[in-house]
Amino acid sequence: MARRPRPKVVTLTDRAAARMREIMDAADEKFIGVRIGVKNGGCAGMEYEMSYATETKPFEEVVEENGIKVLIDPKAILFLIGTEIDFVAEKLSQRFVFRNPNQTDACGCGESVTIVPATEEA
Repeated sequence: MARRPRPKVVTLTDRAAARMREIMDAADEKFIGVRIGVKNGGCAGMEYEMSYATETKPFEEVVEENGIKVLIDPKAILFLIGTEIDFVAEKLSQRFVFRNPNQTDACGCGESVTIVPATEEA
């Protein structure tokens, strides 16, 4: 029996990719992509981490999306499977938004989330 295709860990909307490209193009340093992860912290238990990458680290998952290379921390993969990253600009703020099907809760400030690892059925 053939295995079903593995879903992308993350996808980027056109807006998110455009904003990441804008920031990387304006930076003094040469970045190869964006590194995504999660860490323990905040009032809901976990926080998303996002930084710019200058090299690929061992065991990172690499996803090419809308012209942007996304490097995913291996410890974060099961927490991020199926996540869409968007960039929203509102009247008083601009930010990257993670739409994660594995997220079960978020704190009131929006900085901290509760995430459960994806299962085989995902």
